[in-house]
Order: sequence, then C-alpha cells, then structure tokens
Amino acid sequence: MRLRRKRRILRGMRKSRELTAVQDNTHSISPSDILLVATMRNEQIRLPYFLDYYRALGVNHFLFVDNGSVDGTVDYLRGMADVSIWHTLSSYRRASFGIDWMNHLKRRYAHGHWVLVVDPDELFVYPFCDSRPLRALTDWLDGSGIRSFSAMLLDVYPKGPVNAVPYQAGQDPLEIAHWFDSGNYSIKRNPVYGNLWIQGGPRARTFFANQPQKAPALNKIPLVKWDRRYSFVSSTHALLPRGLNQVYETNGGEKASGVLLHTKFLHTFTEKAEEELQRKQHYAQSAEYRAYAKSGAQPLDLWCSWSEKYINWRQLEILGLMSKGNWA
Repeated sequence: MRLRRKRRILRGMRKSRELTAVQDNTHSISPSDILLVATMRNEQIRLPYFLDYYRALGVNHFLFVDNGSVDGTVDYLRGMADVSIWHTLSSYRRASFGIDWMNHLKRRYAHGHWVLVVDPDELFVYPFCDSRPLRALTDWLDGSGIRSFSAMLLDVYPKGPVNAVPYQAGQDPLEIAHWFDSGNYSIKRNPVYGNLWIQGGPRARTFFANQPQKAPALNKIPLVKWDRRYSFVSSTHALLPRGLNQVYETNGGEKASGVLLHTKFLHTFTEKAEEELQRKQHYAQSAEYRAYAKSGAQPLDLWCSWSEKYINWRQLEILGLMSKGNWA
C-alpha cells in the first residue's frame, strides 16, 4: 500500500505537466483557509450557485481544473480573487478520471489545509449546516483528532421528466430536483482499502435493476485534512493511507457523517450524457452513460411512489443517511 500511494503521488506529478495555469491566485491562500478542489467540463451554468453555496459555507479558495470547456467556463471564472484555474485538453480517463490532476494540486497547495473535493453538481450537507459554518465542523474534527469526513452521495431528482423544467444559472437546483430515494441502499466493506461501498438509489433501480452490483458507487470521503503524503486512489471513494477510510465505527455507535446532494438530473442531463457517451472518458468505458442510453427515447423520469421530498439535514439523519455522531 505504501508503494501504491507513492506511485499515485508520482502519477500526479507527471500528469501536472498537462496543466496550464490560466489564473493563479494561490499566493493569497492563508494557512487556515479551507480549500475546494474540482475538475469540470462545460459547467458554467452551475457555477454561479455552486460558488455562492460554498462561499456561504466557508470555503476560502477554489482550485479548478478545466478539462476543455467550450461553454465560457474559464471566462466566467476569470478575475475572481478566490479562484485559481488550470486548463487542460488531455484525457480525463488517462488522468485517473481527474484524480491525478487534483492529487497534484492538493499536494502542492493544500498541505495542512482542510480541503473539499466535490463535483459542480454536488452540494455538501453536514450536521448543523443550517446554523454552523464549515469551519465549526473542521474545528471540531481537529479537536477530535479526525482527519477525514465521509458523505454519502444522494441522487436528487424532479417529479416528472428531468427535462421538463429548465434550470437557470444562479438558481438553487433543489428548487427543481428535491426528491430522493430514502431506503433502497446496500453497503459493504471493501477488503482492500477498508472503505465502505454503498450502492442503490434511483440510478440503481432505473438503469441497473438487473445488475445492481454494477450500479455507481455512492460512498465518498470529500473532506480531508490534507497532507502531501496522501492520495485519492478511486475518485473520492478511497484514499491512502488506508486509515483515512476508517470513517465508520466498528464497535457500535456512529461517527459523524454528511451527504452530498447530487443534482445531476436537471434539464441539462440528456445533452451532457450524450456528449460523455461519445467522449468515452468515464469509468468502465462510460458504462453508466451507456446504461442511460439504453433506457430508450422516452423522457427520463426517476420519480416513483416511494420517493421522498427533501427538507433538511435533520430529515436525512432520521432516515439514517447521515449522522451527527457525538458532535452536539
């Protein structure tokens, strides 16, 4: 595992040659700043709300890798003092689905910082997020000697066809997509890395009903007190050293955890899915997007009679999808 981690770090260093700095404001990062790292392509429509959401939570600086956007993403971000941008036209797949690029940026700029690694369609929800800033959570984690914090990926979707209501830039996506599956999830432990492996939800029941073991993974560890010796190895599903994956109790009780509200299913989904199917840059030869394509020509509708309407984090805790643990 030690060799595997070192190889991952070396991959990131090599892949850093594929990155060209467009806007480097990292000189303004203070030692106590909370950072956010993301790789994106053609997400300009999501960025106004995404940036407002995470700035309000308490993120101080954004490190973005733009992978060949043609929708004005870079121009939109240019000039923002709390944003640094790198551009690349290289293969997302050959960069371990963006992980190599982000491992490099975290190694160079995030050592000693709490860092969030999320996608532009993910909204981080944690215990007391409606009344306590993100720094309250990281201060508690520091005081408790906890280095990593997990969050289950929870797909949210509209009632009716996902393309029925157009999403507008700057709009809260939860105004459109505020339904979710509350209970159809499976969980097991990965014997190699020790992380939990969660599957289920609307994508599993809609696209992988006959092969649930191939459904997308929903376990993530998006918040880490970063050290230059660390490395993500499989998206944000698992890290090395393996101890960072111990985000659950083994002797009873619960560790605090959160949720990533996954707002993929807006009106932009169909066009984006078709593009990604053609690009073949995603995991397992874009198996997930091939499953979407096989669903047919009918408008995608994920809502069912068991769907639950999202209210707040306390609802998710009651349903057992996240926990405040012993953070009171």
